[in-house]
Amino acid sequence: MSENAAPPSRARRRVDVREWLGGMRLSGFMIIMLGLVVLAVLVLVPTIGTYVGQRQRIAALEHSVQVTQQEIADLQQQDDRWRDPAYVTTQARERLYYVLPGEVVYLVDNDLPASAQPQEEAPVSDQVQQTRTDWMSQLVRSVAAAGAARTATGPTG
Repeated sequence: MSENAAPPSRARRRVDVREWLGGMRLSGFMIIMLGLVVLAVLVLVPTIGTYVGQRQRIAALEHSVQVTQQEIADLQQQDDRWRDPAYVTTQARERLYYVLPGEVVYLVDNDLPASAQPQEEAPVSDQVQQTRTDWMSQLVRSVAAAGAARTATGPTG
């Protein structure tokens, strides 16, 4: 033997497919059982798919019920708060600026410190100026871009 030759235990054997298939014998019982397995798979796969789909729908509906129950609890809590006369009075004072007879309300406007107040801007010019672009084509481009946008964005502010 040469030094490069693999030992007999590691030698690759070629398998003749014809010989291997020829060695298999299919009996009638084996064919019937194979047919039953294929039939069982064909019957069970749609049933399992339906079962999984129904379980997903049930889980989604249970989640929806939990969310609705939480919303109901929040609304009941809010209803209980609005039944309290002190809460109603507080909301009327804060939101609508209601006062009791004889009270005086002082509203403070621009209560920001001087450093936080906006700086004076340059006055608006009283001269008419010519634009350098065609406003009509910009309008058409803007409308076309807004119509072709995939997501809509609301006004900020």
